[in-house]
Amino acid sequence: MDFNEYEKPYVIAEIGANHNGDMNLAKEMIDKAKECGADCVKFQSWSKDTIFSKKVYNDNFFLNDDYRNRTDYTLESIVDKYHIGIEQHKMLKKYCDDIGIEFNSTPFSRPEVDLLVDELNVPFVKVASMDLNNIPFLEYIAGKKLPVVISTGLCELSDVADAVKTLKGYGCPEVVLLHCVSIYPPEDAQVNLNNIDMLRQTFGCKVGYSDHTLGIVAPIMALAKGVCVIEKHFTLDKDMAGWDHKISANPEELKAICDAAKIGYQMLGSFSKVVNENQERRDAFQRSIVAARSIKKGEIITENDLDYKRPGSGISPKYYKFIVGKAAKRDLAYDEIIQMEDF
Repeated sequence: MDFNEYEKPYVIAEIGANHNGDMNLAKEMIDKAKECGADCVKFQSWSKDTIFSKKVYNDNFFLNDDYRNRTDYTLESIVDKYHIGIEQHKMLKKYCDDIGIEFNSTPFSRPEVDLLVDELNVPFVKVASMDLNNIPFLEYIAGKKLPVVISTGLCELSDVADAVKTLKGYGCPEVVLLHCVSIYPPEDAQVNLNNIDMLRQTFGCKVGYSDHTLGIVAPIMALAKGVCVIEKHFTLDKDMAGWDHKISANPEELKAICDAAKIGYQMLGSFSKVVNENQERRDAFQRSIVAARSIKKGEIITENDLDYKRPGSGISPKYYKFIVGKAAKRDLAYDEIIQMEDF
């Protein structure tokens, strides 16, 4: 799989657990993501035994406001409900293949890596930022010899360096770093899109952007940084109960992101100065040196005798000093374009 910077970015519609455990809803979301123009739909591959320890379940720490005050839900019951089983993985992969959109998912354990890579043949492995410093897990993933796309939220720059070194050292053919702020949602001043440039310059890796902001401004702005991947949480309804619906893009927003990705990269153009206008158009819009008054033959031309007007088919204003101090060879009328042979 090739990820290319400064070209059309690969757009991932992050469904995650927004299917709420309903496979019919998951299929509907896949259909809509395809319709919007996404290149890939991504889920999350975990079970109640691979994502949280018993302490977390006992504390119910990760319950959001949709569930926190309900006595009929516990974190463990929600995780169990939102879990995608092996057969469901296979069904979703086949459904994606049938309609022509790539399937992927973020693994949270080694068996889930095996399922995605060895059985479902995903084109790359996506690593969540929570596992960026999980060195044993990264060693195992790198051994699959697939490109790895890894989010960089939560961790320090030294952790990113360790992750890149580990993945490359254990045989990963390509590491793509996603700038990411793991706050749902971050404040505008926390988004820090300049980290895209910093990550590229620091690690020599291709860089993308995983977005947790509200709306579409940040992912579209990331296009101007030449990102190779844009990942955005996706939902059909922001008001639906669940973990990530409120910070997700709805279909209208996802389509706007995908549409921008299709054309926005072309607007980046070249690092060289390119003049796209033809000479006729340049002449029409630029200026020439003209006579600011009637000048008689033999008069010495001064700077006050010159003006600068369209079209630009005569002498460029930048050469005015060459004319000042010269004698006119003929009578020049007011507003007449001065030519080289006139002095």
